Amino acid sequence: MSTAHYTCLKKHRFTDGEYAICTIRREDIMLIREWRNRQIDVLRQKKEITPEEQINYFEKQVWPTLALKEPKQVLVSFFHQGNVIGYGGLVHISWEDYRAEMSFLLNPDRHGKQQYEQDFSAFIGLIRQMAFQDLGIHRVFTETYNIRDWHISILEKNGFDLEGTMRDHVFIDGKFVDSLIHGSLSSKR
Repeated sequence: MSTAHYTCLKKHRFTDGEYAICTIRREDIMLIREWRNRQIDVLRQKKEITPEEQINYFEKQVWPTLALKEPKQVLVSFFHQGNVIGYGGLVHISWEDYRAEMSFLLNPDRHGKQQYEQDFSAFIGLIRQMAFQDLGIHRVFTETYNIRDWHISILEKNGFDLEGTMRDHVFIDGKFVDSLIHGSLSSKR
């Protein structure tokens, strides 16, 4: 696994059975670009990312933040049985308010409902461990476009409560779609 780590983390690897997360690795960024480009409709991304844009983003926005005491994001590579299957992390971190937004993206080849639920549930558990136990975050929230009922049900099965709806918040495939905000508190483990 990667030798570069976020200095804000006390632990550099979090595990749960066959699953693990660690600081995002350089060797994973082109796979991540491919996965993002294949799932634009569920992301805050309006066009495909080029290899140059991906490299530039990580060189300017990610790698320099590894040494910060309070970075705005902590990105992780997500593994199953030692193989990278996704990525995500905590973004839009507000250290003064002890909150962060959870980000998650899985290799689209693993999107069978049962596999996705198993993978996403494991990721949520690992992110909660990192956020609440290691970083001292109090609230983790997420925004989901209301086009993936199964994704939303997994969030709710794993301790995320629906907190609100932003009606007609995004325009996807020619129609307005709601965004749902879910949150989880460190006190609700």
